[in-house]
Amino acid sequence: MSSVTSSEQSKAPTLGGYARKLSIKTKPSITIHINNHYRSKVYTTGDEVSGYATISPQSDVRFDTLQIALLGTSKTRMDAVNIPQATAHTFLKLLMPIPESSYPVPRIFEAGMNYTVPFTFVIPSTLTLGACSHHVANESIQEHHVRLPPTVGSWEKDDFAPNMSRVQYVVKARAYRDEESSGVSTKVMEAGREIRVLPAAPEDPPLSITKHDDLYTMAKSKTLRRTILSPRSGRVTVTAQQPGAAMMSPDGQTIAPTAVPLDLAFEPASGDARPPEVTGVSSKITAVTYFSAVGINHYPNLKSWRRSFGSEGRGSYSGTTSASTGPAGAVRWTRQLAAQARRDSGYGSEGPSSSDTDHSGNRLVTAAAAAAAAPKKRKAESSIVHTARLRVPVQVPAAKKAFVPTFHSCIASRVYVLWLTVSLSAGGATAHVTLGVPLQIGVTGSSSSGAAGEDRGGGGPEMPPTFQEFEEAEADEYWRPRVLGLPAVEFDRSGVVGAGNGNGAGAGVEVLPGYADLEYRRRTVAAH
Repeated sequence: MSSVTSSEQSKAPTLGGYARKLSIKTKPSITIHINNHYRSKVYTTGDEVSGYATISPQSDVRFDTLQIALLGTSKTRMDAVNIPQATAHTFLKLLMPIPESSYPVPRIFEAGMNYTVPFTFVIPSTLTLGACSHHVANESIQEHHVRLPPTVGSWEKDDFAPNMSRVQYVVKARAYRDEESSGVSTKVMEAGREIRVLPAAPEDPPLSITKHDDLYTMAKSKTLRRTILSPRSGRVTVTAQQPGAAMMSPDGQTIAPTAVPLDLAFEPASGDARPPEVTGVSSKITAVTYFSAVGINHYPNLKSWRRSFGSEGRGSYSGTTSASTGPAGAVRWTRQLAAQARRDSGYGSEGPSSSDTDHSGNRLVTAAAAAAAAPKKRKAESSIVHTARLRVPVQVPAAKKAFVPTFHSCIASRVYVLWLTVSLSAGGATAHVTLGVPLQIGVTGSSSSGAAGEDRGGGGPEMPPTFQEFEEAEADEYWRPRVLGLPAVEFDRSGVVGAGNGNGAGAGVEVLPGYADLEYRRRTVAAH
């Protein structure tokens, strides 16, 4: 026991001296300066990120390689039962070429000296195919995975991002020293500065929503009753079509409004039942963030996402905020036969017999079709269906929340669901029908990258076309319609073509032989 105590006493001064040595020793300093940069600045596709790295060592530092890079990294964390699992995916790595003549000779950063190394990067439009090397279900997913994801989790306002999912863009400067004994490069100096990126995100085609996609509710039916015991006055079906994308400005400050088309169908229970009145429409937006410890090979917002992302190694996080809706305008009902509505809809079978039924379908499904497909008793008074259509303007609240564009990457995704609640009233009977439709948020691209950079102080040059854009331009040129037309010439009575003006004047040339001349020549040859 005494030996243990003496051992501890002998080690105490050594550990204390080592701690003091660590506290006294100063680390070499690297400072990264970005031109025209400020804290709230946002970079988009084609913007230039330029500046310089200043190295000010407090002591002599020997090095072999200096690296300045723009890195894009996606990070996820799964808080599993056994041990947390963290995953990092570097999808973007742009290296600044540093010529050999810029290095000091010998390669030693001397104490008290300042070394400046300039750098210039341009935010690319797409990633390389090597950024997504895992297996995916189809080419559409591959195309989304090689798009630049936006910054997630580093905004001044709430962007609905959980701590388990982050996307960061950082300008990093590193100095490495090669160890002669092991042959391994050791990092001796490092510094980084984060920037925020909102890449251009064009509008995508509408999703093909089916009844198996649990995240969305494209159509819903409701039975109208005054009370629970009173007879029903009719059945109303509300069907939504997918709205156009809500396009965001490149700086993320404003978002253009969008509009949701709604189709209404009312099946009266009696001949004197009148269609309901739309008393109001309210809306809210849910942001769903998907994250995974491994590569995602499908669209996580389609099919049964609860089963797919409830397993170990995958997760999702959602946040909801209210949205403002504009006036939908007057609702004008029209009458038509239910048999005609069913014949036009393409539905051939009747649905379930519940009073409140959800119908999930694509944007081509109408409310009249859904109402015709709903079960009904074959009575004379139920042969009439009242239909109406209205457009609901929706404004995304960009002032109170930080919205990022819809994206799908290898280990993280972000989608939005727009919830619309339609309030109806008919003869004392009220009903509230809630639908959930996919909402895409995109980012508008600048007509000229240089102009966009000047507006935001970036001064970026115009981006050259990508390989995919070059191939598409060649294909468009190949399939471009060719228009064949007759030359604008006029004939005068003397058999001379008039070229150069519209009345036959100008240099004249002989008219080409006609059918009569050919017939004359044929007879002449036969005579010989």
